[in-house]
Amino acid sequence: MEESTKELREEWTLLLWTTVAVLVPVLITLWCSFQRPKRKVPLKDLFRKSKHGWHCTDLFNKPTYCCVCSQPILQGAFCDCCGICADEGCIQRADRILSCKEIMTQSQTDGRFHHQWVRGNVPLASYCAKCKQQCGTQPKLCDYRCVWCQTTVHDDCLSSLNEDLCDLGEFRSVIIPPYYLYQVNKLRRRHPDESHSSYYLMIKTRSLVISFFGFFQVFDLSELPPSKALQLCTLLPPGSVRVLVCGGDGTVGWVLDAIDTMKLKGQDQFIPLVNILPLGTGNDLSNSLGCGAGYAGEISVEQVLRNVLEAEVVKMDRWKVQVVSKGNYFRKPKVLSMNNYFSVGPDALMALNFHAHREKTPSFFSSRIINKAVYFLYGTKDCLVQECKDLDKRIELELDGEHVTLPSLEGIIVCNIGYWGGGCRLWEGMGDEPYPPTRVDDGLLEVVGVYGSFHCAQIQVKLANPVRLGQAHTVRLVLKSSRMPMQVDGEPWAQGPCTITITHKTQALMLYHSAEHTDDDDDSSASEVSISV
Repeated sequence: MEESTKELREEWTLLLWTTVAVLVPVLITLWCSFQRPKRKVPLKDLFRKSKHGWHCTDLFNKPTYCCVCSQPILQGAFCDCCGICADEGCIQRADRILSCKEIMTQSQTDGRFHHQWVRGNVPLASYCAKCKQQCGTQPKLCDYRCVWCQTTVHDDCLSSLNEDLCDLGEFRSVIIPPYYLYQVNKLRRRHPDESHSSYYLMIKTRSLVISFFGFFQVFDLSELPPSKALQLCTLLPPGSVRVLVCGGDGTVGWVLDAIDTMKLKGQDQFIPLVNILPLGTGNDLSNSLGCGAGYAGEISVEQVLRNVLEAEVVKMDRWKVQVVSKGNYFRKPKVLSMNNYFSVGPDALMALNFHAHREKTPSFFSSRIINKAVYFLYGTKDCLVQECKDLDKRIELELDGEHVTLPSLEGIIVCNIGYWGGGCRLWEGMGDEPYPPTRVDDGLLEVVGVYGSFHCAQIQVKLANPVRLGQAHTVRLVLKSSRMPMQVDGEPWAQGPCTITITHKTQALMLYHSAEHTDDDDDSSASEVSISV
């Protein structure tokens, strides 16, 4: 009896300590989350006037020391441009005594300029440029890092460096030198051009992602639209720019629309090549271009930049989707650009429900896993309700002017790329019915049908094939009655009776990552410059 009581007491003790071990970090995190808005209010005006790109944080990913007082930071801020860190009480002083990176500066010696050193918080895997020994191993504020070339050096070795001139380091080909912008600005003043006279007010080099500071020019699209950011391309040598779009497929489409605007302005020679760092939910376009289904920091920023330089150039078809509502022929039709796919039916219904709830509570939809789980819940609901039933009786389909007889379907999907639905190879199929792979540059659209949400799920887990309806250069759909959910590249809406026409619009220059590409391949991009959007 005593033994059983002792075992029970031990079990309860273990359960108690386990509960405490789980709850304490959660409570600390919640407390920090509630305190963060209170702390940001008094610092908001300071940040707005500051020359640094300050961002408050409670949790650094490694032990971090204040660059002013040299003490460990519990609650502080970091500059996402130059990388300095400061405790809350030292932020104003750091603003006065520590300079940030300048986007324009005069070169000092033969087109080069001096290192800009920041003391402390150097990467753990770095080595001293002088003695070749490891840096960042001491648990205190020591060693230096150049914010431009990322060179690190020990305290004792700094004074004995052979020269203090910065060559921008390994990634000099993806950094726009500030002295280059300085020289261009001088030329613009001597020969003012209407399209560039005020451009330098728009340049921003501060990144929201601290991992990217110091490497290349980064634009935050929540502060600066891509049409403004891409004007930087017109100040650089034609054909020399590669743009890395960090976001989902919708962000990529936004940037490509801005590039189309550059074409309309006659700036074709300055059109950049576009690469993708997938941060969205589905990332089907990124997957189709070999950039992966999602990025969560599994590879280093340095390798991301190497991949950008080594990628191959491909042309990708872009399409115009024109929607003319029935009875409103004298109104301007709705015109959208399509890169991935257009759909009507259950997958568009899931996207519409997801979009409506994300608009109400955007903070809840901050995780890719949560987003996919919500999609799954809406798909399960539609399996029972079948809101898109008898679509074949409500819609007509024409491919290159020829009428197509539809089987009993609930959805139609018009694809431009190989992937759909978050990583599913829709057109190629499986088993005994494989089809040739799709191409993004052949001027053709692949049109398939689905029987419902359950059929979509079967396709995604490779238990079924879609209904292949054909390929075409032009697709026309006529919705005869009722309202149906539709989407273009993940942007959904509910549409009444209408006529939808999909025609070829243009081609975009994209960067494709081949699986066979190795580090031994010749780097033909030595003179190219990259910016990140």
